[in-house]
Amino acid sequence: MSVYLTGLLWVGGAAVIAAILAYLIRKYGEMEGRPANNEAAGQVFTIVGGLHAVLVAFVLIALFDAVTQAGDAAYREADGLVAATWASDALSKETGDEVRKLSREYATTVINDEWPAMALGTDFESTGWSQLDQLRQVVAQAPATDEWQVGRKTEAANQLWEVYEARQSRLDAAGGGVSSVVWFVLVAGSVLAICLPLLFGGPLMRTHVLIVATLAATITLLLYATYQLQNPFGGGAEVSPDAFEAAVARFG
Repeated sequence: MSVYLTGLLWVGGAAVIAAILAYLIRKYGEMEGRPANNEAAGQVFTIVGGLHAVLVAFVLIALFDAVTQAGDAAYREADGLVAATWASDALSKETGDEVRKLSREYATTVINDEWPAMALGTDFESTGWSQLDQLRQVVAQAPATDEWQVGRKTEAANQLWEVYEARQSRLDAAGGGVSSVVWFVLVAGSVLAICLPLLFGGPLMRTHVLIVATLAATITLLLYATYQLQNPFGGGAEVSPDAFEAAVARFG
């Protein structure tokens, strides 16, 4: 099911449930003193709603940054792999061919083995680290007969170090997400923020029902966005392995 259709169902369902609750409470609940609750309940709602809004905004901004950093790390990793291959071509034909072969195998491992597991948010075992070690060994053992080749060898080693760092950043992003404690606070704060307006009173029932339904829909939308963004490689964010697919194409 499409992420947009799923989100629409969640938001619409929350709005309908909140509207039904508001209608039942206004119709069958005790009306005496309800208008007088507006001032007291409104002050509490301002505090609860304000704190909840700050928390949700902080979480969403952090998740947006994590998605951006995950995409940047993937491109730095793939670009570093290509740059290391190009630098190795200047050492010798045998070294260049071996580095190109290992780089293609590494990129293929990332695309076919690692990326599906990262998208699902599951643990996985991969030969990626060992393939990078083989690349490092090939470059380290390559002969360099002149100053130009020494410079290219150093450049290839530096680029492989960039690949190591970018790979670790990518794996860290895949293992991140929102902790259970934060989810508890988000859900509990959302329930409190939606339930407090049920205490309000007013002359028009339909206006009260509409306000509660709109509030519930808005909060649910934010929670759904948080859920979709907590894994940069899956859900609504879904950072793709385009950088590695382009690298494989460059390797030939």
